[in-house]
Amino acid sequence: MKSERKFGGHCPSIKFFFILVLVSMSAAFLKAQAAEARQERARVRISTPLPELDGHHLKAILVEVNYGPGEASPPHSHPCEVVGYVVEGAIRMRVEGTPEKVYSAGDSFYEAPNGIHAVSANASSTRPAKLVAYFVCDHETQLSVDVPPAKGK
Repeated sequence: MKSERKFGGHCPSIKFFFILVLVSMSAAFLKAQAAEARQERARVRISTPLPELDGHHLKAILVEVNYGPGEASPPHSHPCEVVGYVVEGAIRMRVEGTPEKVYSAGDSFYEAPNGIHAVSANASSTRPAKLVAYFVCDHETQLSVDVPPAKGK
């Protein structure tokens, strides 16, 4: 009977996959910020613990989101953790329970699973905006789920 080595209850190949994905994202980030990287080679932009994941169905998904001038998404939530990076323009965001914030090109953000995105919009009415969202999921699910507006709003 073949013996499997496990690390922290998870298969080492899954850990290796996530390390590979994170290294790839880091490389893309550093390439896009080459001038800044020359001044300071590496900076931690986001550090947050992730909720416990079962490790059996882990999936990493990278999504590019484009907003035309003045465009916005309807209220929605994401059932998985999201790490985002604004590539172009500026994005207005508000997750219920937090103040609205504008993220500009070069800014990163983290979203816990199931937070309700009350605002997700291009901050400009004249220029496009683009972000990339890196989802970490441990189950098959839609990445974005529409949320009906709160009554009385």
